[in-house]
Amino acid sequence: MRSERPTLRLRPLRVEIDGEPSSGSRPLGAGDDAEGIGAIEVRLEPADLAGTRGWSVTNTGREPEKVRSVSLVFSVEDARPPVRMLRHGYQSWSPTGVATLGVDSDPSRKPDSIELVRAASHADQRAARPGELRSEWVTVLADAATPAGSLLVGAAGGSTHDGTLRLTLGAEGEPELRYEAFLGDAVLVPGAIRSLHDLVVLAGEATSASELLDLWSAEVARRERARSGAPYVAGWCSWYHYFHVVTESDIRHNLALADGADWPFDVFQVDDGFQRAIGDWLDADERFSAGLETLAEEITGSGRRAGIWLAPFLAAPDSALATEHPDWLARLPNGEFLPGCFNPPWGGGLGGLMWTLDTTNPAVLEHLEHTGRELVQMGFRYLKLDFTYAPSFDGKWFDPTRTPSERVRAGYEAVRRGAGDDVFLLGCGAPLSNVVGVVDGMRIGADVAPAWNREQHDPAMSGYEAMLPATRHAAAATFARSFMHRRFWLNDPDCLMLRREATSLTPEQIETWTRVVEASGGMALVSDDLALVPAEARRRFDELLQQSRAVDAVAAAGQTPRCTDLMTASRQPSTLVTRGARLRVDPAAGSSSLDRLPSQT
Repeated sequence: MRSERPTLRLRPLRVEIDGEPSSGSRPLGAGDDAEGIGAIEVRLEPADLAGTRGWSVTNTGREPEKVRSVSLVFSVEDARPPVRMLRHGYQSWSPTGVATLGVDSDPSRKPDSIELVRAASHADQRAARPGELRSEWVTVLADAATPAGSLLVGAAGGSTHDGTLRLTLGAEGEPELRYEAFLGDAVLVPGAIRSLHDLVVLAGEATSASELLDLWSAEVARRERARSGAPYVAGWCSWYHYFHVVTESDIRHNLALADGADWPFDVFQVDDGFQRAIGDWLDADERFSAGLETLAEEITGSGRRAGIWLAPFLAAPDSALATEHPDWLARLPNGEFLPGCFNPPWGGGLGGLMWTLDTTNPAVLEHLEHTGRELVQMGFRYLKLDFTYAPSFDGKWFDPTRTPSERVRAGYEAVRRGAGDDVFLLGCGAPLSNVVGVVDGMRIGADVAPAWNREQHDPAMSGYEAMLPATRHAAAATFARSFMHRRFWLNDPDCLMLRREATSLTPEQIETWTRVVEASGGMALVSDDLALVPAEARRRFDELLQQSRAVDAVAAAGQTPRCTDLMTASRQPSTLVTRGARLRVDPAAGSSSLDRLPSQT
C-alpha cells in the first residue's frame, strides 16, 4: 500500500549521449519511443507498475561508434530545498553518505585531486561538472518535506555496465537527476544492440531510505542471482598486525595459539606479504620457504579452511608475469602500460606503481582461471581478491567493445571458473555493482586501522580522505551498507582488532568497533597476534559470535539490520537497529551505546 506522505516525483526531460562521433541530447519521449542522436538510437520501454523502465541502445550507422555514456534526464518535481542526495560509493572503500545540492561538491572537483585516485573511486574517472553531486548504482533523494527520503532511483543491476546518478540544478533552478548508463567508451559495431540495466524508481512505498533500499536490493539480488547463502564466516587474518612482512612462522605461531585457546575460527587467512611479487601468486617469498601448499595443509589439518589473499588484476613491473607477458597488460592511449595502483610498500621496480592486466584478452582470462585452480589445488578454499577496480580504468583494451563493468566481472568470473563453485570468493576494492552473483562475500567499507581517526593528511588522497584506513570510516560504511548483507552477499565489515597492545585504539573504541561488527551480522575475522589478546577479549569474541550469528540468521530470513539515520545524520550514519537492539555510535569519539528495544520493533 502506498504511503500518503509527500513524495518527490520525476518528470522526463531528455536523452543525452556522450559518444564519438555521435553526441548530444533530445527531448525524452514517452512510451516505447526511440530517440535518435546521430547513429545511436535509444529505445525506451514503458515503465511497469513497479516503476521499472527498460531501455537499450543501437548503432544504426555504418561505422563503429564509441559510447561513453547514455543518460535519461529528469526534473525532480515538488522538491522543497534543501534537497539531499544519498551518495553511494563506487567500490568497497568508497564512502557512502549524504550531500546537499547547492552546498556540497563532488570530491573530484578538488583542484589537487589525482586522476588515479578518481579512477579508483568512480565509474567515470573524469571530474564531475561544477555543482554536480553523483552517486553510483543507487541513490535516495530527500527534501524539507521528506527528510528521511522519499524517492529511490537506481539501476536494476551492474553486471554489464555501471550506473551513475547525477544531481544538478537545471536552468530554471529546479533539481535535475541524470540516470547514466556508463559504458566507458565501449565500441558499438554497426548493427549492435546493447540492452541497458533497467531504471528502478521507488517513491512513496516506504517510510525511510532503509526500507526503499531493502526493496531495491531485493530486486537487484533476484535479477543478478546473488550468492548470498554461504555459511557465516568467523576467522583469523594476518594483515592488521603483520602487514607486508608476515612470515610463515607468524602464521604457525597464531595457528598454535588458536588451537591452544580453542578459538572458534572457520577460516585462517594469509594476507598480503606471502608472494614473491605482485602478479606472481603461485611463487612464495623466501619468508615462506616451506611453500604455500605445506602451509595450506597445516591450516587444513587444524580443522580450518585455508585462505589466501591476492590482487589478481595487477602486476608489478618486475614480476615474472609482466616481464614474460607484456602483451597481457592494458595500455594507455600513448601505448605505455596502464597503471592500476600506486602502493610504495610493494616496490616492484617503479617505487610501487603497478600495471593492470587486460581482462578482455582471452590469454589473461586463462591465466586467471589457472591461478584460481592452482591455489585451490594447493589447499586454499577461501580466496580474497583485492584491488579489483583496476580493469575499470580508461585505456586501450584487447576487446574495445567491453565496458569497464564487463572487464571487472570477466576477471572475477575467470577466477571463479578456476576455483570452482564451492570455494568462498571474497571481493575487496571491487566496484560493488559489477560482481553480484560471482562473489560470496564483499568488503563494504574502508580498511580499519589500529586507530579510530585518520591522524595524518595524505595529499595524494585530496578529496578522498574518507577512503583511507580508519576504524571510524569502516564503521560508517558498515551502517550505510547494512542493507546489502544476505541480499547480495555476506557483508565483510573488515577485521576486528581485540589486542590492547600495538594499537592506538582505546578500550572504549575497541568495544565500539566490536559492537558494530556484532550488530551488523557480518563476517567476523580477528587480525591480531593472538598472544596480545587478553582473556576477557577472547571471551568477548565468543559473545560477539553468538549475537552476530543470530543477527545473520534474521538477515538470511529477510530482515537486514537498518541504519535509521542514513539520510538525517549530521556527520555520518551512527544508528543501527538490529534484532531487538539499537546501536548508537559517536563518530568523533568512537564511543557507543546499546539499547534493547521492545520485541515488536
